Amino acid sequence: MPTVMLVNGWRFFFYANERNEPIHIHCRKAEKECKYWLDRENFTVTGACAYNYLRRRSA
Repeated sequence: MPTVMLVNGWRFFFYANERNEPIHIHCRKAEKECKYWLDRENFTVTGACAYNYLRRRSA
């Protein structure tokens, strides 16, 4: 799992062979992990999945 960068404790990395999945990057910090699809043509990022996140309620 090559690390692309580290930002505020978040590790951005990819796996060498994920077969037919679109281009994406994995992010991990402690027990939290997420994956983002990367659209090179439109320069957009879309959340694919997230694990161990707690949503905060707004007051």
